[in-house]
Amino acid sequence: MNHNSAARIAMAAGLVILLSACASQIDAGVSHEAGTPGFWWGLWHGFIFPWAWIGSLFSDNIAVYAVPNSGGWYDFGFFCGVTVLGGGSVFGSKKRRR
Repeated sequence: MNHNSAARIAMAAGLVILLSACASQIDAGVSHEAGTPGFWWGLWHGFIFPWAWIGSLFSDNIAVYAVPNSGGWYDFGFFCGVTVLGGGSVFGSKKRRR
C-alpha cells in the first residue's frame, strides 16, 4: 500500500466518522419503561423486516421499526435480526457450485 492510497483510506474513514456524528435518535424514541420493546423484540422485528416492509407499502398501520423502543439494545437486536436471521450474512457466505 503506497502513501497515496493510505491517505485516501484515512480521509474516507474520517469522513465516515464525521458523518456518523450527525446521526442521533430523538429522546421521544427511547423509553426505559416496562414493556418497551428491547433486544428480543428488535431481533423479531429485524427477522420479519422484509414482510413488514412489504406490508407497510399497502397499510399505514404496519411499521418496520418500533418507536418508542429501549434504544441501543433494540437497535442491536434489529440489526442481528436483519443480518443473521434475515439471511443477510448466510446468503453472502455460501459458495457457488459450478
